[in-house]
Amino acid sequence: MARPNVIYLHSHDTGRYIEPYGYGVRSPNLQRLAEQGMLFRQAHNAAPTCSPSRAALLTGMCPHSAGQFGLVNRGFDLADPSRHLVHTLRTAGYRSTLCGIQHVRRDPRTIGYDEILNTASRKARDVAPAAAEFLAAAPREPFFLTVGFSETHRAFPPPAPADDARYVRPPAPFPDTPETRADMAAYQASLTALDHGIGTVLGALDEAGLTDNTLVICTTDHGLPFPRMKCNLTDHGTGVMLMLRGPGGFEGGRVSDALVSHIDLFPTLCELLEIEPPAWLQGRSLLPLVRGEAEEVNDEVFAEVNYHGQYEPQRMVRTKRWKYIRRFTERAIPSLANCDNSISKDVMLRHGWAELPMAEEQLYDTVFDPNEAANLVAEPRHAATLADLRTRLARWMEATDDPILRGPIPKPAESGISPPDDIDPMAVWEYTPRIPRYD
Repeated sequence: MARPNVIYLHSHDTGRYIEPYGYGVRSPNLQRLAEQGMLFRQAHNAAPTCSPSRAALLTGMCPHSAGQFGLVNRGFDLADPSRHLVHTLRTAGYRSTLCGIQHVRRDPRTIGYDEILNTASRKARDVAPAAAEFLAAAPREPFFLTVGFSETHRAFPPPAPADDARYVRPPAPFPDTPETRADMAAYQASLTALDHGIGTVLGALDEAGLTDNTLVICTTDHGLPFPRMKCNLTDHGTGVMLMLRGPGGFEGGRVSDALVSHIDLFPTLCELLEIEPPAWLQGRSLLPLVRGEAEEVNDEVFAEVNYHGQYEPQRMVRTKRWKYIRRFTERAIPSLANCDNSISKDVMLRHGWAELPMAEEQLYDTVFDPNEAANLVAEPRHAATLADLRTRLARWMEATDDPILRGPIPKPAESGISPPDDIDPMAVWEYTPRIPRYD
């Protein structure tokens, strides 16, 4: 059989808040994809921020190894585009096409795609039809098509009647208030648009007769754009939806509880497509999980934050049970411009979030404390676990030559980074109007 085509479907800020993960948010096309493919319940990004997360997935490296320290719309670029997945796929005869958002280079033409489709916006209403038209035109095979949707990034659309805020449950870290319910109802409206777009692309794949020989990868960059989720290293920020469907055993509605990372997708593709893996890859192939040869491929996964709206360097290691987070900043209160503006943010600010102490170290037992609310660093009975996770994190940072070990990470000369005490992430545009803004 010829090498399968690959479609990479990716959204903004969706986390795991979709129907296949058991949440009460309608997403029938994503549910159908899960029932036809393989869903990973414990998938994590390598950074809970937009550009670093995507760069890690597409290079198979943690963000600081890939040289993606912040957002493209704030002046940061993927350091070496030759390590982007499209170049490795090209060696195996793949033609690459970009449709919609990409978010790793300010100029997408510098990445190396063979073709970039024009769309009126990065919204699903424009991106999905363009991808469907591409598939209907009998593209040369094998192809790699990346389809990036700006949903479910803010600003959310107005809730539809079906998204009645009276009957909506806010995300896990939030109090149940009229404001947080209304905010989640608006998220549901954005998710509906995303789900419809994904359904359009999958339908076009069926109509073109390409489904059986196409691997579909569907994921998101990080958690929801709510306080204490996006840009945070708890599972609320690092936990992502991940579903694969197609050749290689990704079929039949299978579910894996293995601990996996976005950086595992590049080596998975190399093994599946029989491509020599580049030497720089830091992840592990997921195929042993698919073939039933192993229950786990990772003893731990790692993630990081450097720049988002503000500079807030942090590192994280997570095992099946434990989570350890280390902050590398003297700031002991939240960096509020790292959180998108919202009515949920307003609720938190009214209740004193701006003064909430931030610990230098955090240790969580994800079995007895799945919301990661009780920091166990000071508990003597967990001293051995804390020492073990400190060692694991230090070993990883040294092995990956983490620049934070040498001091603060510099920002680009022309960057849109908010001052430390800013609350509004959008106020920075008054300082740096030349940095392009993205949906």
